[in-house]
Amino acid sequence: MASLPALPALHATHAGIWRAAPDGEVRALGRGEAISLLADTPHILLNAPLIGERLGAPEISGLDLLELFAFLHPARFAVPTVAGMARAAGLEPPEDDAGAAPLLRVIASRLLSRMEEEDWPEREGAWTTARTLQRHGWPWAPLVAARLKTPAEAERALFSRLSEWEENADPVPPRHATVSDADAREKLARLVGEGAETRQGQQDMAGAVAGIFAPREEPGQPHMLLADAGTGIGKTLAYLAPAALWADRSGGTAWISTYTKALQRQLDAEGKRLFPDRAERERRIVVRKGRENYLCLLNLEDAMQGGFGGRAAILAQLVGRWAAYSKDGDMVGGDLPGWLTSLFRRAGATALTDRRGECIYAGCPHFRRCFIEKAERAGREADLVIANHALVMVNAARQKPGAPTRILFDEGHHLFDAADSTFAAALTGREAIELRRWIIGPEGKSRGRQRGLEARLMDVASYDEEGGAALGAAVEAARQLNGDGWLARIAEGDPWGPLERLLAAVRSTTYARASAQDAGYGIETELAEPDGALVDAAAEALEAMEAIAKPLAILSRRLEALLEDAPDWLDAQARARVEGSIHSLGWRRETLGAWMAMLARIGGPVDPDFVDWLAIARVEGREYDIGLHRHWLDPTRPLAKAVLEPAHGVLVTSATLRNGGDWDSASARSGALHLSRPARTFEAQSPFDYAASTEVLIVNDLGRGDIPQLAGAYARLIEAAGGGTLGLFTAIKRLRAVHARIADRLARAGLPLYAQHVDPIDTGTLVDIFRDDPRASLLGTDALRDGVDVPGDSLRMVVMERVPWARPTVLHGARRLVGGGSAYDDKVVKARLAQAYGRLVRREGDRGFFVLLSAATPSRLLTAFPEGVAVHRLPLDEAVARVRDGLAATREKEDAPCLNS
Repeated sequence: MASLPALPALHATHAGIWRAAPDGEVRALGRGEAISLLADTPHILLNAPLIGERLGAPEISGLDLLELFAFLHPARFAVPTVAGMARAAGLEPPEDDAGAAPLLRVIASRLLSRMEEEDWPEREGAWTTARTLQRHGWPWAPLVAARLKTPAEAERALFSRLSEWEENADPVPPRHATVSDADAREKLARLVGEGAETRQGQQDMAGAVAGIFAPREEPGQPHMLLADAGTGIGKTLAYLAPAALWADRSGGTAWISTYTKALQRQLDAEGKRLFPDRAERERRIVVRKGRENYLCLLNLEDAMQGGFGGRAAILAQLVGRWAAYSKDGDMVGGDLPGWLTSLFRRAGATALTDRRGECIYAGCPHFRRCFIEKAERAGREADLVIANHALVMVNAARQKPGAPTRILFDEGHHLFDAADSTFAAALTGREAIELRRWIIGPEGKSRGRQRGLEARLMDVASYDEEGGAALGAAVEAARQLNGDGWLARIAEGDPWGPLERLLAAVRSTTYARASAQDAGYGIETELAEPDGALVDAAAEALEAMEAIAKPLAILSRRLEALLEDAPDWLDAQARARVEGSIHSLGWRRETLGAWMAMLARIGGPVDPDFVDWLAIARVEGREYDIGLHRHWLDPTRPLAKAVLEPAHGVLVTSATLRNGGDWDSASARSGALHLSRPARTFEAQSPFDYAASTEVLIVNDLGRGDIPQLAGAYARLIEAAGGGTLGLFTAIKRLRAVHARIADRLARAGLPLYAQHVDPIDTGTLVDIFRDDPRASLLGTDALRDGVDVPGDSLRMVVMERVPWARPTVLHGARRLVGGGSAYDDKVVKARLAQAYGRLVRREGDRGFFVLLSAATPSRLLTAFPEGVAVHRLPLDEAVARVRDGLAATREKEDAPCLNS
């Protein structure tokens, strides 16, 4: 076994900086000395970007243990902390921060030695990748290469190691089958296992869900169930049981739709109960996401063959190593560790997915191995497809083949928001330049691989004169869209072309109408009473859009005709490429249609179904986009038309579906209101005793807007709880200010503090770190208010810095006007409070405090909390004491010996 070279290690937290020398000496350092040493000598680190953030030197580098782990165990996850990596290496976590630095050296030695063991399962491809990484200057490469034996035979190339999908006939429509109440309950009993606790609410829900699988009686009238299922009843198994039964009996596919990736992972894990055999499970349960989540093999090949340089080239090699072992190629929430791309400051990560719709389908040499194609084809044959709300809605709206007949929407309280996003339109500079690049291809000196529409269809267009002419006309018309440098030209008052002139007019109007409090942030204004300059610019831009839309429509028709009267050279791969192009053209034309409708409205009559506004997107005063926006006033109308009506059965369920209100509200927010057949309803109360396990504290002596007071309150509350706190903010600026004031103080008390928008770590990984360490706390914004599942002692207090009122946007104002004014505001806030409170109790035995740092909390909002939960308005000192004493009493009770009477 090769020994670890004499490399020092460095560990830094908010509490201090420690260096472990090769001779075993461990000492504390100041920031300046640490930065100087790192510049002079390579050090072993863990998460270099995070260490750089701690030191105030973001560009530091070294031998990052996380990169070594990603090379050693691609497609495996480890919590990216010293404790997490120690456990992954089979070692005991450090007792304190000072002990972490020398442990980094031990972890490195253990990981490197693993490569010399015969049973290392990820050996294939390592030798080849290590040699390539050495050429790219990867710091670990010499140490890795010294431990890898030259293979007896040449290693297979990455792409030849990936499995190919097989073409099958289109799936037949599902047989008409029913699932009875009794059948669903029996299946559920088998899933939970003998001797498991009987949960009446879970059994009743399984029986109720069974009804959505009956064949519908009239077109456009699905069997729809709205189920308000409290936390803890086990609703996932309650709907999985009848769904699996129906899929087995009918030969059809039930789609289970979520809003968060966390629930997708949870559902995927529950699949072991349905199908214990891994091979059968992977065949019968498929996770589907939008194509922008998956690794594009053609992009990866480009990156690995010189398209990426510097650190991005190292990332490409590590991602390539992961691709060979990945279950499904999902880069966002799949088995690629979320922390990997953040180690490279996300350099190149987005370029490895298909985010611009440039897929060449069967024209790609990796088409038969494509992760996206595999997932789509696997979904056609699966019993259960686990997807997200956006994908389900997009597929339905675009009438993609194989549309689901049974859809189960979990996290249904987000259905309104998902529909709002899916059926909206935005004509902005960034969106328009993407359309230009999609048609024309990359421009400028670094053109890269040509994948514009012209390049993708040139050979097809050459066969058809009319199609070729349409393609040429579309390319020429697309040159009227904004090009590189458009923002600078508009800011300097020198826009070029009709679209840039439109964006300049939008910018001018928006600034003219902006209020003083908008300074520094994104600003918007209602599209009402437009001036002449804006109306004229819109008319000119509309002509430019029509000039693009017409030839694209002709091109689509010519491609469809090509398929109908196929020439001899149109083989299966070419046919698939043409079909893919028709699909891409279809949704691009839909986008153009929505844009043209927006432009035609400017200066004309108001459409009462829509809300239109102008906006300038900014971050800390820096503009990054300009444009027009259109949303449905009620987005559940297109949801009902495109998604619900074509289905036979639909479930919408959530722990906060009604949010303490009536079923009319749930019906309106889910789209059921727009169906001719009324939805059935089901309710099961949570089995948890919230009144006995939680308290709500409203602190009433903090000054509004006083950041020092706010920071002090957070620090004292977290100290009283001993960590385990989720802090929620309504503004990133305040989050950052509070974090900056209290992180060092808490770290010195042994209470790590992490934060969204501060730490260079993705949100999912931050939650993983928080869940792993009961003394850690996490600060965040909306993304952490819902969908975060941290059961047990790791989360024992939720603190909100103020009442989460909705931002007074143009869209909110329009919906507020028709939704009852202040009553609408109250519904929004109560839903947010209920979702935040819902993070506290995730399983039996969980206990904690919900603290709201706002004296001005109206009593009418307190119905957001479960009935019987005590609500106390009190000063900060009393709140701190109550948290400290309450959690201490809980620990004493849990630690007390159990005595037999």
